[in-house]
Amino acid sequence: MAGSFRTSFVREPNSLRHNPALVLNADYRPLSYYPLSLWTWQDAIKAAWLDRVQIIAEYDEVVHSPSTEIRIPSVVVLKDYVQPQKKVAFTRFNLFLRDEFKCQYCGARGDLTFDHVIPRARGGVTSWENVVAACSRCNLRKGAKSLSQAGLSLRKAPRQPVAEELRNQGRKFPPNHLHETWLDFLYWDAELQA
Repeated sequence: MAGSFRTSFVREPNSLRHNPALVLNADYRPLSYYPLSLWTWQDAIKAAWLDRVQIIAEYDEVVHSPSTEIRIPSVVVLKDYVQPQKKVAFTRFNLFLRDEFKCQYCGARGDLTFDHVIPRARGGVTSWENVVAACSRCNLRKGAKSLSQAGLSLRKAPRQPVAEELRNQGRKFPPNHLHETWLDFLYWDAELQA
């Protein structure tokens, strides 16, 4: 669906491009889906060495110290459960994730900004219920007008999402790279092949 779609909102350090480790909570679910919870191979080895994680799967590649050879972890699970956040922060990224990285007026992707449904000039507030993702073209067209004055309509009414909704929304946007050892841990509701 959106496998090739990549936004500039998720910055990927260079160190995550080579042998990243998928990080699972103690319940074997990723800490987050979007951005996918990944550690550098160095951080994964350090956490394993400090006995904070259990290594579930490994890459074929190895690293060497003067006295040890270690296969690079590809999946690690935390030994202590990390409680997921219940309250969703009102951030630009979370707003775009809620709106599936689409303009809520025309459905376009890319070049997104945000728009106040009821303009601030008319008393609108900056809140989950009044701000939507919008492409630059629609945002300029609407300006400080009401939806009816601008001839626009919303694809869906804006509302505050719950944390579980955003986690599920994030599952729709897999990263460009998915190692085969990660797949069993990423799609809990995938239909099994007979």
